Amino acid sequence: MEALVPDGARLTGDDVLVRLSGLARSLITGERTVLNLLQRMCGIATLTDRYVQAVGGTEARILDTRKTAPGLRALDKYAVTVGGGRNHRLNLAAMVLLKENHIAAAGGVTTAIDAVRREMARTGHEVETDVEVQTVEALDAGSRWIMLDNMPVTDIETVVRIRAERADASLILPEASGTVRLNSVRAIAGTGVDLISVGA
Repeated sequence: MEALVPDGARLTGDDVLVRLSGLARSLITGERTVLNLLQRMCGIATLTDRYVQAVGGTEARILDTRKTAPGLRALDKYAVTVGGGRNHRLNLAAMVLLKENHIAAAGGVTTAIDAVRREMARTGHEVETDVEVQTVEALDAGSRWIMLDNMPVTDIETVVRIRAERADASLILPEASGTVRLNSVRAIAGTGVDLISVGA
């Protein structure tokens, strides 16, 4: 195998990416799988680049999610980095994520955070909130990474303003998530949010 272009290179439809040589039977057997993987990785890198370009000039960083194809997580996440994005977490063991179902089961944001605080020192935690009151409660309970799930842009702006007024503002990472699209990502980045996770 001879790679002819580096990862992350901008290509045209006529560019040759790689040359393979070997036994015809082996090449034909692996050809479709290799092409499928290559197409998938190039597609992920290209779409990631579009999101990164869309938020250019803002402070927002584009993150991936764990929404990957079974068995391809490492490749999918590598393709995100090639496209200029950042990996969020590789799996659920990377950090505690308190989602709305955890919060509901625990009886509230503060109770849910208290329930996992012993593990937080080891793994860190992130709290998913979908309304301003939950976000303030999570901040008051000591959370520093807040996932603003499916919040309208105006609500995200409010959360960013609330963060700016806090003494611990520099420690807080608001992350916009949920239904982020190329036609909406620039407006989300304009709120001043630090992170935007894209499931696409």
